[in-house]
Amino acid sequence: MAPSDGGQVPEGVDLDRPNPARIYDWYLGGTTNWAIDREFGAKAVETFPMVRTLAKVGREFLGRGVQYLARQGVRQFLDLGSGVPTVGNVHEIADSVNPDSRCVYVDNEPVAVAHSRVLLEKEGDPNRHAVLHGDLRHAEEIWERALDTGVLDPREPIGLIVVGVLYFFGPDDDPHGIIARYRDMLPSGSYFLSSHMTVDGVPVEGEAQRAEVRKQYERSSSRLFVRSREEFARFFDGFELVEPGVVWIPEWRPDERPSPANEEYRDKPAASSAFAGLGYKP
Repeated sequence: MAPSDGGQVPEGVDLDRPNPARIYDWYLGGTTNWAIDREFGAKAVETFPMVRTLAKVGREFLGRGVQYLARQGVRQFLDLGSGVPTVGNVHEIADSVNPDSRCVYVDNEPVAVAHSRVLLEKEGDPNRHAVLHGDLRHAEEIWERALDTGVLDPREPIGLIVVGVLYFFGPDDDPHGIIARYRDMLPSGSYFLSSHMTVDGVPVEGEAQRAEVRKQYERSSSRLFVRSREEFARFFDGFELVEPGVVWIPEWRPDERPSPANEEYRDKPAASSAFAGLGYKP
């Protein structure tokens, strides 16, 4: 079901503009993208060559976070804005620790959802894995639909994952309010794992190139909204921050799981241009 520029396009797919989920897939070396996405990605890499490595750093953080949560005994996950299936999917990492783990993926990009369904049909377990096409901004609706799959048990802790997603939502979307609504619905003992792009404390070197990439994203289907450390930390209001707290992505439990791209930033974590954190709901 790999995309083909001359083949059938899944219903709802916008090929007039490049799409962030498909661009991200291209950064990671995936094939679930079209020419318009590859052209955008290539232009971004030409502008700021590190952008591809930074995408991998973010993906590796997701892997470390899921593995850490699974090792804490979390057996079920709700992955919002899950994107296109690629190396190190949540259910695969969780299953490697707890073979009976469960996961519901949610994304608003038809290609991401279609490929998630194909992946789960081939390698998943319909009793433990599901994917929904929906908008994470509709928290109550998404929560109800996720529970309706029968995959998640609302009586047990859930790992809520919103990694590499929140910077696509502007002030008018009230992203802090969205996360607060999910927080209120999560059962006690649950966790919230997230990351966010920033310019707060980022080295001046390369800033012009990073700004140009952000400008390029304004021409995609989603623009980028960077936030300060304080603004990112606000997403964890009502949660207890797990050590090491809100830190640069390369500094978040780097020894939890081998992370080749992450190693490039161990000595210059601020150059990763992104914060990470994990919150616990008492």
